[in-house]
Amino acid sequence: MLKKGIPRILLLLLSLLLFSLLSAPAQTLNVNPNGWLDQVAFIPEKDMAKAVEMMSKGDIDIYFNEISDPQLFRRIKEDPNLTYGTSFGLYYELTFNPVGPTYKDGRLNPFSNKKIREAMNIVIDRQYIVDEIMGGLAEVKLLPLNKGFPEYERYKDTIANLEKLYKYDFNKGKQIITTEMKKMGAELKGNKWYYKGNPVVVKFIIRTEDRRKQIGDYVANQLEKLGFTVERMYKTSREASPLWVRGNPEDGQWDIYTGGWITTVLARDMADNFRFFYTPDSEMSYSPLWRAYKPDKAFRDIANKLAQRTFKSMAERNYLMRKALELCLKDSVRVFLIDQKAAWARRKNIDIAVDYAGGNSSRAWPYTLRIAGKEGGSVKAGMSEVIIDPWNPIAGSNWVYDTIFWEATFGRTWIYHPYTGLPILFGIESADLTVTADVPTFPNKGSESWLKVKRVKSITVPDDAWYGWDAKKQTMITAKEAGVKEAKVKVVINYGDVLGKKKYHDGTVQSLGDYLVDFIVGFERASKDSKLYDESYVDYFNSWRESFVAWKIVKEHPLVIEYYTNYAELDAELTALWPTTSVLFPWHALAIGIRAEEEGKLAFSADKAEATKVEWMNYIGGPSLGILKEMLDKSQKDNYLPFKNFLSKYVKEGEIKERYNALSNWYNRFKHFWVSNGPYYLEKADTVAHTVLLKNAKFLK
Repeated sequence: MLKKGIPRILLLLLSLLLFSLLSAPAQTLNVNPNGWLDQVAFIPEKDMAKAVEMMSKGDIDIYFNEISDPQLFRRIKEDPNLTYGTSFGLYYELTFNPVGPTYKDGRLNPFSNKKIREAMNIVIDRQYIVDEIMGGLAEVKLLPLNKGFPEYERYKDTIANLEKLYKYDFNKGKQIITTEMKKMGAELKGNKWYYKGNPVVVKFIIRTEDRRKQIGDYVANQLEKLGFTVERMYKTSREASPLWVRGNPEDGQWDIYTGGWITTVLARDMADNFRFFYTPDSEMSYSPLWRAYKPDKAFRDIANKLAQRTFKSMAERNYLMRKALELCLKDSVRVFLIDQKAAWARRKNIDIAVDYAGGNSSRAWPYTLRIAGKEGGSVKAGMSEVIIDPWNPIAGSNWVYDTIFWEATFGRTWIYHPYTGLPILFGIESADLTVTADVPTFPNKGSESWLKVKRVKSITVPDDAWYGWDAKKQTMITAKEAGVKEAKVKVVINYGDVLGKKKYHDGTVQSLGDYLVDFIVGFERASKDSKLYDESYVDYFNSWRESFVAWKIVKEHPLVIEYYTNYAELDAELTALWPTTSVLFPWHALAIGIRAEEEGKLAFSADKAEATKVEWMNYIGGPSLGILKEMLDKSQKDNYLPFKNFLSKYVKEGEIKERYNALSNWYNRFKHFWVSNGPYYLEKADTVAHTVLLKNAKFLK
């Protein structure tokens, strides 16, 4: 997320060249694995101008939203109290509802027609958006690759040709759309489209918190020029989410949405973007919208091959990427508009590593945010939205406005470097990577201290390695039983002496049970033999299954695990770390959610919650808490252990009692079930006032 033959370092320099355009103050990287601060308090503030004023006065210290307004940016640069960092990972697009040709109520959906979606690329003047709406703080974007990132530079020639082919030509686009609308049975009367006697209404969700409001109005104007009647549905993220993310697209509650995304790391390999944005195999497959995507078989196969990295050479990868760039425009369930040049503002006494992609929102923020030159103290942060969707450890919110808090609580074994996209290790001592000769993955200078890379003719998977989980028999399936003998990648990870020592926030310590439950749950959710079965998860699981082969616990002290996969990124460091387990939630905190879903009282995913008419599970607030507390009480009473027939070999009764007692004490103290093992813990999440207070884990006793 590199043109063949161009040195890697040159590509990185090319990508970083764009970042100098805003002449932001120099950034340094000061990482503290335990977090620098005593606490961070988040409050909501949608008005960016007001947020800048609050920072200037000292009412808040930092704003966790990008500033893309040219006048506000100028104000930040001129304010002696403020400073900023810049990023290029934010981008805007139009998301289309592909259901059709008609909805349940008989209303025509023009955008069920691929040729109309494709033509939308040429009826929108992206340069107008850059110049007139973004004030120059953006770049034209046609494709799902970020400008200035290595991947964009690699395929710049193909992209340039496509940009010429899809350049703004309103009349040409209008002619295509007119032809297709008539084929769909619509009539043009008085420059307005009608279908079966009724106007063809485009229900357009326009986000209001940022420049998407102006962008949405511009696009709506263009649609009206095409003859559509446009219903402008102005909504905040919280108001829009139930419609476009969680709603059934067949209901026709919306036709277009002004989408906004953030690449939260400087992605060096973006081969999986096609699967993510255009196919039902995406990580977003829990959303009914993604499940409605029906890409052509050739495009879907290429997208999955790229995401799973099953190509055998750089030449094959280059062919697949160039083909995917062409086919995604033919599909166009998304029409990309701009890459933002965004400023992330803060007071001058506040330090943070502003990720070149994700800004303040990257995984690095909990480890780098601090009061300059100081350890400890409190920071007050503003954000346009605080808490949108339910939090749960399996299929909770996908909003950055929620996950940004999660990252502070998660004890990850590694994160992406905010300026290079390569790993920073926290919980890994060393790794040995063995790949077959045809795997295109290459180490970078500087990783020799922890990574050893070797190439071989073939890799044999041990007979006793765990290939998967049988939900019906409640047993592990070995590689021998599955008939799996070879893999393309073998990784041996030394996690250090963590079992029985690494603490969770509720005081319990890590055990093998945490690793096993984390693995098993995925198979349960993909199996019809399980009460955890979730149809919305199956496509994504099957795609993951194509890449992941097997794993084996080699040693407990220190914990050493072997992983066998068919997945490789271009960077050997990321290939080695792809299958690694961070174990972000302890098994007992997962167990109460598992039990709640097994008993049909809650559901991990929004899709299953809707299908079964129960609440989307929320570990931090709402009616879910009462049900989860009920599950905890029952589990304490009967010593509940999920997947007991297998796990009882690894989790003893004493551990079960200790775990549930700790979780009960935690809930009595904090009134939520969000337990992890990162630098900060969740002191309080107010789902009514929409505020969050994170405190350093050092204060837990």
